[in-house]
Amino acid sequence: MNALLRRLRSELFATPADAALSVALITLLSLGAFGFLRWALTQAQWAVVRVNSTLFAVGRYPIEQQWRLWLLTALLVAASGATWGLLRAHPRPDRTGVLWPSNDRLALGLLALIAIAVPSALGLTLAIQARWWGLLLLLGLCRWLAGRFGTRLSPTGRRLAALVWPLLYLGGMVLISGGLGLVTVSPSEWGGLLLTLLASSFAILLCFPIGVLLALGRRSELPLLRWGSVVYIEFIRGAPLITLLFLGQNILGFLLPGGLAPERVWRAAWVLTFFAAAYLAEAVRSGLAAVPRGQLEAARSLGLSYPKALQHVVLPQALRVALPAMVGQFISLLQDTTLLSLIGLLELLGTARTVMANPAFLGRNGEVYLTLAVLFWGCCAALGLGSRALERRLDPHAVPSAT
Repeated sequence: MNALLRRLRSELFATPADAALSVALITLLSLGAFGFLRWALTQAQWAVVRVNSTLFAVGRYPIEQQWRLWLLTALLVAASGATWGLLRAHPRPDRTGVLWPSNDRLALGLLALIAIAVPSALGLTLAIQARWWGLLLLLGLCRWLAGRFGTRLSPTGRRLAALVWPLLYLGGMVLISGGLGLVTVSPSEWGGLLLTLLASSFAILLCFPIGVLLALGRRSELPLLRWGSVVYIEFIRGAPLITLLFLGQNILGFLLPGGLAPERVWRAAWVLTFFAAAYLAEAVRSGLAAVPRGQLEAARSLGLSYPKALQHVVLPQALRVALPAMVGQFISLLQDTTLLSLIGLLELLGTARTVMANPAFLGRNGEVYLTLAVLFWGCCAALGLGSRALERRLDPHAVPSAT
């Protein structure tokens, strides 16, 4: 306690000016927090969120088919827990292996609090609450099993385990849309958080390789490839996203023969992909510029071909430098999905607008927008935390730690 008091005194009250500024800021923050809590606990009417929780989550997805979404969620939770445990079972070379470090216990405790408190606060049925608790238990069990027995996996086995994620993504698309014996659910019935995550994940996964190729093309010595990349990047960066979304929705229907034009959801997802790829290309190009040219020349002098020198020497360093900018672009892309509501797609913001237009919930804008802000913040915070963890794991100069 004395050490904490000394630290607070040195950081917040070192000088009279620091003390006055600290007191003023603490007072303002306390007043703001008190006012928000008073509104949230006594004045806000959260029935608008409780009644429409399913609509916010999956839109108009058929109720009798929602078991597929629960199955997909369980598979994702199991894969996340297993990956989490494998990362602890095989720590970085500069870290000692600790199966349950303090930050992992804190994260699992926070998830337990959310799984218990949020469903109860939303007034969900006991059956749905039990599903959330079961998902939490599944996460912890897979985390423990992978951490306990993951050390027995060979390097080849660990590389093969990474293939679970792309296979799970493809399988998830089948579960959501139908096929292979499942009833087809039209993309027009997707909505809410489901549509937001689908569109953003599709664009993030595809814009990365396209952006890398564009960055390499812009630095190419072939004039046609270089200028083609430059024209594409500058055109996309000079056009507002909403304009491209309207073009994608309207032009493709005229250019492609009947029946070949993709669904409106996929048109929007491809526009997001090509839009983000142009910005990602500039982030990767900045990373390539940060790598000394001597690295490529040294790799070539050792006998590596130009593609292998790029793959094994230049790109790993460039992508590590460009990682913060790339993740920032991914977060912006996730937030840009709110523009889909302007072209008639009921993603999270579009669903919120339909809820607020309901006469039974007029004037409940604050509760709805706060819910949206929390959901978007949670998704963006997850991307940010993953980015920082990846940066630490890829940092060759990291300081050894026991956690």
